[in-house]
Amino acid sequence: MKLSDLTRALRAAGIDDAAGEARLLFSYVTGTAPALLVGCDPASDNPALADALARRVRREPLCYITGEVGFCHETYRVTPDCLIPRADTELIVETAARRLPRGAHFADLCTGSGCIAVSTLAARTDCTADAYDIAEKTLALAAENAARNGVAERIHFHRRDLLTEEIDGVYDAILSNPPYIRDDVLPTLAPELAFEPRIALAGGRDGMDFYRAILTLGAGHLAPGGFFLFEIGYDQKQAILDLAAAHGYRAEVTDDLGGNPRCACLQTTD
Repeated sequence: MKLSDLTRALRAAGIDDAAGEARLLFSYVTGTAPALLVGCDPASDNPALADALARRVRREPLCYITGEVGFCHETYRVTPDCLIPRADTELIVETAARRLPRGAHFADLCTGSGCIAVSTLAARTDCTADAYDIAEKTLALAAENAARNGVAERIHFHRRDLLTEEIDGVYDAILSNPPYIRDDVLPTLAPELAFEPRIALAGGRDGMDFYRAILTLGAGHLAPGGFFLFEIGYDQKQAILDLAAAHGYRAEVTDDLGGNPRCACLQTTD
């Protein structure tokens, strides 16, 4: 199969960047660096290439096929047990790394792949963290990612249902990219999202279930002067501002590179 055959098949399947993804699939199977494939049309008879193509044509996310994704300055192993880290979420890491006090101990709720906690720890070698999630397999994957990125000794993992169970300890900051998709929006999402864990997407009727729970159950676990740092949906700015005010916090919302509200920082008003 030629590289051009991959490109045509992906384009026919509705993949936006068919040429770029074709190079990544070819590189994954053959070990050829993607940069060396630009302007070329090599071929491979490796059956794994046809299998990878078939999976992507079914709209399985590319990262689940290759098994890893880059995020911030780190590389993460990903499986269908976790949400795939997105570039938009890097804003949470950048903000946390800038705002955390020296020697901070922070929590990462709904940790998934561990990308927020691990990349924050990688950027701030003076900090430590606890990471929480509901699923054992997801926590095991996050622990693996902590080890592969050299921060395993500074993070501990805990299983919790964060809608109903309190976390442990007191933290200088509580970070979270929780499920925030409204129930009525879930059926309209891109086909690739059907492969990602619904539990990591579904935020309830208005998408705000986890924010309410975290502010209610986590309030007693925030140190004086500490802050909550949330990823939010592009249409949730007013909702998070209203929720923050109702709980006695002032909120600052920062836009991502696409100009959409993405990062909400909540602190006490006194």
